[in-house]
Amino acid sequence: MKRRLASFFITFALSPSLGFSQNPPKSPTETALEAASVDDLSVVYEAAYFDQFQPVSVNDMVSRIPGIGLALGGGGGGGGRGLGGGAGEILINGQRITGKSNEGRSQLSRISADDVDYIEIIRGTSEEIDVRGGGQVVNIVLRATESRSSIAAEISTDRMQDSKLAPGARLSYSGQNGNLNYLFHIQSDPNYVNQVIRESSFDPEGVATERRLEESTRDQTNYETSVNLGYQFEKSMVQLNALYGQTAPPTDITRGIIGLAEDNPSVNLEREANQGRRDNWELGGDYEYSFDNRSKFRFLFIVNDRDFDFTRERFQVGSDEETKDLFLFSAARDRERIARSSYTFNLLAGQAIETGVEIAQTIRDSEIRLGNDDEGGEPSAAHGGLFPVDVDNALSSVEEIRSEYFAIHNWQLTDSMSLETALVYESSEITQSGDVGNSRSFGFFKPRVDYRYNLTESLQFRATAEKTVSQLSFSDFSATTDNSDDDQDTIAGNPNIRQEQTWRYDLNLEYRLPNNIGVLNSKFYYRDVSDVIDRIDVSPSPDNLQSARGNIGNGTRYGLNLDASTQLSYLGLPNALFTVRLGINESELLDPFLGIERRFGWSRRWNGRTEFRHDVNKYNLSYGFNYSTQAREGSNYTRIDVFDIEREIPDYDLNLFFEKRAFGGVTFRFDMRNANDRNFCRERTRFDGATVDGIVEEIENSCRQPGVRYSLKIRNTF
Repeated sequence: MKRRLASFFITFALSPSLGFSQNPPKSPTETALEAASVDDLSVVYEAAYFDQFQPVSVNDMVSRIPGIGLALGGGGGGGGRGLGGGAGEILINGQRITGKSNEGRSQLSRISADDVDYIEIIRGTSEEIDVRGGGQVVNIVLRATESRSSIAAEISTDRMQDSKLAPGARLSYSGQNGNLNYLFHIQSDPNYVNQVIRESSFDPEGVATERRLEESTRDQTNYETSVNLGYQFEKSMVQLNALYGQTAPPTDITRGIIGLAEDNPSVNLEREANQGRRDNWELGGDYEYSFDNRSKFRFLFIVNDRDFDFTRERFQVGSDEETKDLFLFSAARDRERIARSSYTFNLLAGQAIETGVEIAQTIRDSEIRLGNDDEGGEPSAAHGGLFPVDVDNALSSVEEIRSEYFAIHNWQLTDSMSLETALVYESSEITQSGDVGNSRSFGFFKPRVDYRYNLTESLQFRATAEKTVSQLSFSDFSATTDNSDDDQDTIAGNPNIRQEQTWRYDLNLEYRLPNNIGVLNSKFYYRDVSDVIDRIDVSPSPDNLQSARGNIGNGTRYGLNLDASTQLSYLGLPNALFTVRLGINESELLDPFLGIERRFGWSRRWNGRTEFRHDVNKYNLSYGFNYSTQAREGSNYTRIDVFDIEREIPDYDLNLFFEKRAFGGVTFRFDMRNANDRNFCRERTRFDGATVDGIVEEIENSCRQPGVRYSLKIRNTF
């Protein structure tokens, strides 16, 4: 039965491409792909496979692997809830990089290709794998030598639509000295943004009432340095990772406003001088000890700190002078301290258990100060020399103490079947002080089941079911700024918001094409979500309408993802890699403002993505593109609020690149991002009173145009 099912799937998958059976001459890539080892648990690409592409970094290597997006699509990095099982992370020498800003995925552009022994895509589950709950895992294995070192350098410049040139640079030094592995990195990353915003306003009858033209320029460069150290003892291993980042971008805005009222036409000019600042650091580490009976103890920790503020000042520009009419200051400091320990041991033949505990402390201190030119009280220097305006819940400190107890059972049922089960209990206490005082306790059971069946070495079926609990954004607890709506300077906070809980069900079927030239994958998913987080009504009175993020009840999401990634040598394009993805989804929940069934506010009915890369090794060059699009019709990306409704109107996205490997190993890469010069458009309907009353006051149509971004990068390894 297994052979019949596999035969049917293979025939179905390959029937549109009869060219597979024509046996054209094999390219070097095909020959190397055939040499890549494949078994039930992993696919291994030796470093020799990538030599023909003359890669500079690990990023250059993984970009040539068919289907790599399936393994890298799980996320990873910052923003997650604690350390958890590490799903979606990149392993280096089989180990997680203990960090959020400085995690495994960020190392791909920093590690020299010369340091790599092989790259492994792990398809199975095992107690030996240092992550849990992921679909596939990418493991970068470095060469084991007594001594090695290399330097990877990159200089770059970006050109924006206002002809501004923004330079950048990256430098990494990595290597090994005996049992010590090290990686030092420093970078200056340009994030300059110039965009033009055009907005038109209409009354309910469709008569134009106002036109706005705005140009915004943010002159931002992100500076970052990091270090990763690892030492291998006879039975143990220790790793330390550190990162520091800093940026302080000014943002200048000019805005022209033309009033079109027949009885009172007007022209106003506004200017904004805004200043942002962010400093962040992170320290992480882990220690692992392997016992003689193959059991293992591990301890991980992370400490991080992120301190940032933003000052917005708006001026009315007259013929002779400027008058400040708005001052808005927001500041916050986020701190996180996490410790996780676990013990893994073999229970019976083919069975292992991991048990442990994770304890985390998360703190956010925040402040908002608002001033305007409406006379009342005394002007304040702390409010930009304007008159202070009271903001509810403007000063806040939120702290969460969370404990997580877990037990994971890994069972190799047969040579082709594995089952991983987990039970996690989480308890937490959240305390808020400042303008609002509140304290609450929570407890959640979070089970997970992960079943995998390898029908053949090429065909794998996966089924997972688990309960997850979202990480609350502590910025939702207190008032925040709203820089996207001139009619609303601040957004209310909600000290009673609760975690969103989701039961997640996935069915996955993956087939690796013959000779390892590609991957076909299908995934059906279903999400049963309780305590959905969206906008809720927190209005003090009908004359003072306000909304905040809060819990609106239950909802469901379900859909299908189809992925294909293949080499195109059978079409006469050796060393060409084509990847396509189609996602179809549906969702429903009850809107708290209108009482109607609607989709999740950020959910698309469908989305698609296509990537193409062609390496022309004869001329040492590469070129390609990636294209993405999504549904534009209906209620896609609609946000309903207490006093307005916003709908985003997406455009397709196109990025192009051309790369030339030149003299002495130097690589030149030209990128053209947002090549189609797309617009980000939004339609906002404002209401006279509450949205539910349906009395339209104004309709705003706005389009933001960031322009084409040209980038040139020059890289080399020494």
